[in-house]
This record gives sequence, structure tokens and C-alpha cells, in this order.
Amino acid sequence: MAKLKADKSLDELERRLGIRFREPARFERALTHSSLRPSGGNDRSYERLEFLGDRVLGLVIAEKLFEMFPKADEGELSLRLNSLVSAETCAEIADELGLYEFVRHGGDLKKLKGERTRSIRADLVESLIAAIYLGEGLETARGFIIAHWAGRLDDAGSARRDPKTALQEWAHTRGPETPRYDIVERSGPDHDPVFTVRVTVPGVESADGQGRSKRIAEQEAATAVLIRESVWKDNT
Repeated sequence: MAKLKADKSLDELERRLGIRFREPARFERALTHSSLRPSGGNDRSYERLEFLGDRVLGLVIAEKLFEMFPKADEGELSLRLNSLVSAETCAEIADELGLYEFVRHGGDLKKLKGERTRSIRADLVESLIAAIYLGEGLETARGFIIAHWAGRLDDAGSARRDPKTALQEWAHTRGPETPRYDIVERSGPDHDPVFTVRVTVPGVESADGQGRSKRIAEQEAATAVLIRESVWKDNT
């Protein structure tokens, strides 16, 4: 049997999480990368647990958002959910917990920090959630998620990502067409221009935005629609 490689023990992870593992073997599997998986086997790495943990995380976050934002429509809730359960957010949680110190692996995975391994770090968080859910129950899993996502849940601007991306996702909840951006005016000298861009979403009143580049003007126009349609709140 291959020797498990990890910088720290599960005892240390228990202390870090504040959870006593009744089934340590499941948590060990949750932190075992597929590089250690024996030929023909698929039950010793975290992949199956990651599948379940993704669903548990989505349920808990969706439930919490539904409770926290009673006036938010489906579009805003979806934007917030997508941001909070994204690989980027999960990888950040993994880094905050230092999960890379506990990974069992059969190769050189010591450098688990960085964009290249973001998906691995995100998967580790989701598999850990599944292990908590299966071994300790939904309430313990919910407590873990709420505790480590609390700051992000409370952030009023958590849905504020790139406005063009946000508008496109919202528009797709209404139909298949993508927002269209048109330059309606370009003013000012060549070295300091001002662009006015109009965004059109089928079935929604168009909106204009201005900026010193087409990109900024497009973002301003998208933001105007998101705020007007109550997908985003006006924080000004």
C-alpha cells in the first residue's frame, strides 16, 4: 500500500475545525488525491465525496440566502449563490483552512497554492463538507459552512462581480438572448474620449452608460440595468 503523504495529522485538522471525527477513515479519504488511488479503484480518493459535498454546500448556501434576502428575486439569488459556491471561493476557504497541509497524495502536490491548482483546493473543501455531512450530520455540516462563509454571506456586495457577466447571467434566466451593447456617442478629444454605450436586453428597457473607454461604458450600462431591475441594490 502506498504511503500516505501529508504534512499534518487528522488530529490537527480536528483541532483546526473544532470537530471530532467519529469516522476518521472517511476524512482521510476526503483529503486523498486521486494520484494515490490504486489501479482500478475509485473509492479511496475524494472524487465521489466532492460530488456530494458540492450539493450539500449549494443547499446550505441557497437556504441561507433565501433567509437573508427575502426581497431578492431569483436572478439576484442565483448571482449570489454562483459567487459563493464558485471554485474561486471554495479555493479561498481551502487556503484559509490550510487544507493543502493535510492532503494525502502519491505525487508531488506540495505546491497547492496558485491558480493552477485552484480546482484541487476547491474540490478538497467540497469533499470535506461531504465527510462532515456523512459522518457528523447535516447540522454540523451547516454549522461548518455558515461559520466559514459568514463574512462572504454578510457582504452586501457579494453579488457585485463584473456587471456584464452578471447581466448576461440574469438575462439568460429570462431567455436565450445575450445583451447587446451599441456605441451611441463618442465625444471629447482623441486623447481623452468619452463613450456612451447603450445596452439592450430583450423585454427590458435599455440603459446607457458613459466612460473613458468602451469597456467602462458597457459596465456602467450593465450596472444601470441591474440596479433598475432590482437585481443589484444601489449602494451609492
